[in-house]
Amino acid sequence: MKKFFISIVLLVAAFAGPQLMRAQTPTTPDEKAKPRKRGGIFTMHALDPVSRSLCFNDGKEGMAIGNNQWENRCSDLSYTFAGGGSLVAGIESNRVATIVDIGTSDQLREKYGYDDAERGGNGFASLRLEGDKIMILQDNSKPDKPEWQPLEEAAKLFSEPRTSANAPIQLGHVYLVRTLDQRDKNFQQIVKLMVIGYRPEESVTVRWELL
Repeated sequence: MKKFFISIVLLVAAFAGPQLMRAQTPTTPDEKAKPRKRGGIFTMHALDPVSRSLCFNDGKEGMAIGNNQWENRCSDLSYTFAGGGSLVAGIESNRVATIVDIGTSDQLREKYGYDDAERGGNGFASLRLEGDKIMILQDNSKPDKPEWQPLEEAAKLFSEPRTSANAPIQLGHVYLVRTLDQRDKNFQQIVKLMVIGYRPEESVTVRWELL
């Protein structure tokens, strides 16, 4: 019976089926005192049951193995084979999400008109949350007085969220992920990320940052 249960859980995590329940692991005083991580680089491995998902609270693996058990620790973003390779959000119980591919650094530069080097980082760095809008750089000719403009693609980000929201993985593309909690109306998590490494059916590496 245990082997059957583990097989079902593996399929759920790999193909973004029913939502995962978060393990009720007690939080220690030391963990409560730690400041929340704001960003970093993380590699999700499709065949590893622990690191196939990412937790945005601490930038570590979303799953965990302890006491000979495999359980969900905090899975905000996952890598699945579905759709030829996809990023998936809103996979935990009571969580819903939207994920939007806003293109490459060069495409953002050409569309929004700011100065940047080829494959530069100004566009990604400038993305920020301002009220209920996502802003991107408009004019950086005066470094001490940069100007911003609304990101048009953000309209999709604030559309109706759903469980297991997904987007195809494309190397070099920038994504926005918005996650809500159906039980906690005050919870909203918005993250920008860029796919900086991708080995189909093996691993995907992202640079991410909370907005």
